[in-house]
Amino acid sequence: MNKIVLFVKESYAELRKVIWPGRDDVISSVKVVIVSTVLIAAILGLVDFLLLLGVQVIFR
Repeated sequence: MNKIVLFVKESYAELRKVIWPGRDDVISSVKVVIVSTVLIAAILGLVDFLLLLGVQVIFR
């Protein structure tokens, strides 16, 4: 039981040392993630479409 209590105390002490990001940093990071996700999805969709056209041309 002492090990569990010690673990919780040490974990809490480490969490107090963390420098948490501010609201502006979080919003900026979310924007980057959303934009990059949309771009990658568009690129993969275009590649999929082109491969589909290629396969249709080959098997006609």
